[in-house]
Amino acid sequence: MIEDFEGCYRFMQSRDPRYDGFFVVGVTSTRVYCRPSCPARLPYRRNVRLFRGVAAAQHEGFRACKRCDPDGAPGSPAWNRRADVAGRAVRLIADGAVDREGVGGLAARLHFSERQLGRILVGELGAGPVALARAQRAQSARTLIESTELPFAQVAVGAGFGSVRQFNETLRAVYGRTPTELRSRARRSRRAVAAPGTIELRLPCREPFDGGSLVAFLAARAIPGVEEVEGDTYRRTMALEHGPAVVALTPEDRIVRAELRLADLRDLTAAVARCRRLFDLDADPLAISSQLAEDRALAPLVDARPGLRVPGCVDGFELAVRAIVGQQVSVAAARTVLGRIATGHGGAVTEPDGGLTHRFPGAAALAELDPAALPFPRKRAEALRSLARLVAAGELQLDAGADAGETRVRLMEIRGVGEWTASYIAMRALGDPDVFLPGDVGIRHALARLRADAVPERWRPWRSYAVMQLWRSLDG
Repeated sequence: MIEDFEGCYRFMQSRDPRYDGFFVVGVTSTRVYCRPSCPARLPYRRNVRLFRGVAAAQHEGFRACKRCDPDGAPGSPAWNRRADVAGRAVRLIADGAVDREGVGGLAARLHFSERQLGRILVGELGAGPVALARAQRAQSARTLIESTELPFAQVAVGAGFGSVRQFNETLRAVYGRTPTELRSRARRSRRAVAAPGTIELRLPCREPFDGGSLVAFLAARAIPGVEEVEGDTYRRTMALEHGPAVVALTPEDRIVRAELRLADLRDLTAAVARCRRLFDLDADPLAISSQLAEDRALAPLVDARPGLRVPGCVDGFELAVRAIVGQQVSVAAARTVLGRIATGHGGAVTEPDGGLTHRFPGAAALAELDPAALPFPRKRAEALRSLARLVAAGELQLDAGADAGETRVRLMEIRGVGEWTASYIAMRALGDPDVFLPGDVGIRHALARLRADAVPERWRPWRSYAVMQLWRSLDG
């Protein structure tokens, strides 16, 4: 997008918030970077530099605008669907991979040298992995400063900084304020103090956003003990790198309100990234709906629900287990079986929170189970154990950095995993926006009810969203 300078400048003139996150505007006369919709006076063309993200702007010495808060914009949808090395790297960095494993670990995960990976990211985004991780740390630190009363030394460690000095210098450089100034400003605008141990966030999204349908989809498939829905709020347990967590997500106007309880603050970055993927918050609903609406069969559905999202997941292995268990059984039956697996093999919550009593078991916990001990047909149980062994051994990756095409091939090599299962995993666990499930019973029924000639090839590259529209149409 940023190669079309005049097009971007027109977006800036319109101040349309729908383009926030697609690119970042650097203003050379003030050395700040802004959203395209920034309400400040429009800068002259000669003073504008366009960047693909906030990390590139920060790397060039620009600081965040104090009026439009560019770091709080939704992410670019391009990085959600790109299957190349740069796209996978961006998703892994957002998940906290550099903080956990360093640049060397990230490069090894993608099978590149550190130098090669840095060259690719600088060419694509204008910033290398260190700069991207630094921008992520700054945003995490600001979140902790503004939403908690934790001492700044704890905030620095939780956000991933190596020292308090580095933490202070980074925040001054990025936001033009000290940590104390950021917290004082937040206290003046804060409506209420969060409960001790709770981090409250407002996760931005692009409109339209059909959060009600998304929560209803998750509610119908909620695993007893692991997930629950109370009114409009979806709640669940999570197992993160440094400890357990409980999250509560409530769709509201333009945002999703999030409440996080983390055992370790170092997991904040990963928790936020996974919540955003779960609710598909970085999608571009206008691009998706405008293309799908060109098909006469889908147009009425899209008109009724233009902001429908594809629910993602917080853990790829968990989603893969769901897919295998759900083969050829009803949603209710799959929930019952998954609840038994979670209760029997998942970690118990130390202090049960409402209906949340367990975390879903990891791959290592299920890898050595006797298939006969699992409450479903032996062939399916053996497929689940094979999946668990591959994931536990690191031979199969089901996270944000996995290549969807390669992973689907690997999944179908597992005896008992067919095309529907592999495709469903690609759609929800790997974020592939172009998955179609022609053999799905619900899809066939939905197409029959439409009484129209549907041509799925016309729905590319958004066939996953078409699948969600068709499933949603069966609910009335």
